Amino acid sequence: MQATRGTSLSSTDPAEHPTTSTSRHRLLFIVVAVAAYAVDLVTKLLAVARLTPDDPVRVVGGLLQLDLVRNPGAAFSTGTSYTLILSVIAVVAAAVVLRFGRRLGDPTWAVALGLLLAGVCGNLTDRVFREPGFLRGHVVDFLELPHWPVFNVADMLIDAAVLLIIVQTWRGIGITGIRHARS
Repeated sequence: MQATRGTSLSSTDPAEHPTTSTSRHRLLFIVVAVAAYAVDLVTKLLAVARLTPDDPVRVVGGLLQLDLVRNPGAAFSTGTSYTLILSVIAVVAAAVVLRFGRRLGDPTWAVALGLLLAGVCGNLTDRVFREPGFLRGHVVDFLELPHWPVFNVADMLIDAAVLLIIVQTWRGIGITGIRHARS
């Protein structure tokens, strides 16, 4: 299998300056993660402060409503009796993302991993600091679309990250920015 670096062969080719390129991508990763995490935290704080459970607020006609729900489980409220296990999985996932973040050589991967880290940490923060207790806390969900479970910003961040990761994988671009030729 043949591998080539990025798409540019000019003097700004990241292969010629791997430390600078890696530093830029790590910085992008950190900025995206911190900014997205902050958005998730702020929206959850606002939801808890201003919404009442079982009293949804219509925002965009019948398309979007705000409905405060505390979810002890995972997506679609599955695994509600496994909150502690889900918390441990989230800690491991965050550690893995941070480890991969050290190898970044592509801006799209930097954004994807930043979004993923923010989403995982956003929901993990709820599990750590919210009732009923440490690593067993319920995640704050408040966004509801028709015929869809209630979700939050962290869930959207994780979904966007997965989409970007799929695109990069399909394009054959690895986390280091090396494009892998298709067999």
